[in-house]
Amino acid sequence: MGNGPEGIEKVVIIGSGPAGWSAAIYAARANLKPLVYEGTPKAEMIPLGQLAYTTEVENYPGFPFGNIRAFVESAVDDDRHYNLPPAPKGHEKNGQPHYAVQGVELMELMKQQALNFGTRVVGDDIIDVDFDGKPFKLQTGEGKTVQALTVIVATGARANYLGLPSEEQYKNRGVSACAVCDGALPRFRNKELVVVGGGDSAVEEATYLTNFASKVYLVHRRDELRASKIMQKRALDNPKIEMTWNTVVEECKGSDKDGLTAVVLKNVNDGKRRELPTAGMFAAIGHTPNTAFLNGKLATNDKGYLKLTTPFRTYTSVAGVFAAGDVADDYYRQAITSAGSGCMAALDAERYLAEHHG
Repeated sequence: MGNGPEGIEKVVIIGSGPAGWSAAIYAARANLKPLVYEGTPKAEMIPLGQLAYTTEVENYPGFPFGNIRAFVESAVDDDRHYNLPPAPKGHEKNGQPHYAVQGVELMELMKQQALNFGTRVVGDDIIDVDFDGKPFKLQTGEGKTVQALTVIVATGARANYLGLPSEEQYKNRGVSACAVCDGALPRFRNKELVVVGGGDSAVEEATYLTNFASKVYLVHRRDELRASKIMQKRALDNPKIEMTWNTVVEECKGSDKDGLTAVVLKNVNDGKRRELPTAGMFAAIGHTPNTAFLNGKLATNDKGYLKLTTPFRTYTSVAGVFAAGDVADDYYRQAITSAGSGCMAALDAERYLAEHHG
């Protein structure tokens, strides 16, 4: 156990994305012997987090293009090499793979770093919590009860997609839910792209993509945007953005070789369909924070994200429970900000333990 009184864990971390592993690294180095519940593929909190569904990650500092695979294979334990995706083709240099780190690789490296410092990892879900008394009680999917003096919730948020079978087929091959993450990739540069949505995030995504795309179609099912007035003006005034009103995406088309090559649009008023060639479709219809397992036992904001009660701290509405990463961030949602808040949560937990448990 985690060296707490009578086998009670000092810190339990729920989640295994950038926030969870960063929290584990800092907690382990502080000799708190953290226990991480990394989730299972069948639940809302997926192992290694949303980043595991991303291909190359070009904007995480410290991982420029290079022979990443050789480093990953040397750093990550051999028994987890099976989880590494194939090295991207077409970037060879001196006969070796040459690319930016892939999402799964980056997460496996973070996990390895946490393991190196003594973090314990359980491949199970937390399905219920009891924060009414101390120590806290956590129920696992396998029917166990874990007691903890502090808890760090780092379960992330999942992007909302359209739910089309054809959309699933082309995820990470032209279909994305994060323009900032993927928009600068070579496959999208100087190409016509599609953004689906009508809120502030859709306008932000479309505007961001104009830095790389030749043209962006903003597809919205209504005849006016839900975005704030200033954001609407930004979209309507941008010569690279073409508004596509009263329209929904009905199907994604492409091939195994090229990935996404077109979307089928349907006008909701007259039912007419047309095929629009495109190299990329970005779903900008919001995110859903992974908080269902909490059953309302932590305060949330109006979007359902965990509410942080003190500026520049990771405190939640329950003392001793901390939140890190996208589960408490409805604005930035980047790997690096998640990792930073994971560090903060571990430090907050360490100081809480020092104050309340000696």
